[in-house]
Amino acid sequence: MPETTNTSVDAAAYTAQGTPRDRVALPADTFDGTVNLPVMHQAVKAFLANQRQGNASTKTRGEVIGGNQKPWKQKGTGRARQGSIRAPNWVGGGTVFGPRPRKYTEIVPKQVRALARKSAFNARAREGALIVIDAFDYEAPKTSRLQQLLARLELAHRKVLILTDGVKQNVFLSGRNLPLAHVMPFSDVSTYNILWSDVVLIESGALGEALAPMKEKAAAKVKVVRYVARTTDDRGPKTEGDEPKSKAKKKTAVKHKAAAKKAPAKKTAAKAKPHAKAAAKKSPAKKSAPEKKGK
Repeated sequence: MPETTNTSVDAAAYTAQGTPRDRVALPADTFDGTVNLPVMHQAVKAFLANQRQGNASTKTRGEVIGGNQKPWKQKGTGRARQGSIRAPNWVGGGTVFGPRPRKYTEIVPKQVRALARKSAFNARAREGALIVIDAFDYEAPKTSRLQQLLARLELAHRKVLILTDGVKQNVFLSGRNLPLAHVMPFSDVSTYNILWSDVVLIESGALGEALAPMKEKAAAKVKVVRYVARTTDDRGPKTEGDEPKSKAKKKTAVKHKAAAKKAPAKKTAAKAKPHAKAAAKKSPAKKSAPEKKGK
């Protein structure tokens, strides 16, 4: 049974730069509190089924090439009788009851689709996951501008559905490169799109009544953290000015090699001195030995 409430629903409102405004009352025609779960399930199931192409196909024993000749005679071989090497029990043979190309299309009545769409909007409004934006006036595509808005609303890491008042190419191009944002006209949204998102941003003009522009100061830029995939050498996200650890390891290895080359030279010099002293001490003893024999 559908759940229905007669209480009026309102939503938070912001400017295109993320400045908060007074809460806005949502139109009662769409946001009447009706949430019909079975209808939403039917609409989503039909939407996903209509995305399938149905191209899976297999060949029966009559479509596989070869196998026209009987492999061996019927009797006398001791083996089981066979009529074709393309029978289903042979490797490379045909498939029994395999998939064939078909259509998965499901038709949902227009009124049912409208009810499911309304239920999805009411479900998001109940959760407080519906936000009204006064206007998306983008003179040119600018991804950073839309990214700053999502960052100020603390929606940078959530799935966001942005519904514009009609087709706005600059807004669409601004959000095309954001993996968690989906921009589309309000009139084209489906139940699946609404339920896919965590938060829905709706332009005020799409609801039937545009909000008056509000004077605001230039919004301070919010730092957007971009995460980089970790490698075997690096143990954290890369930031500007930091030197990769792999390069630091190479530098230390070069220093150690240079030190190792210098160290043997010093040791040989130190070792050579004791030998020279020993030779100097032994040489007078050798000369004095013959003199004693003469005497």
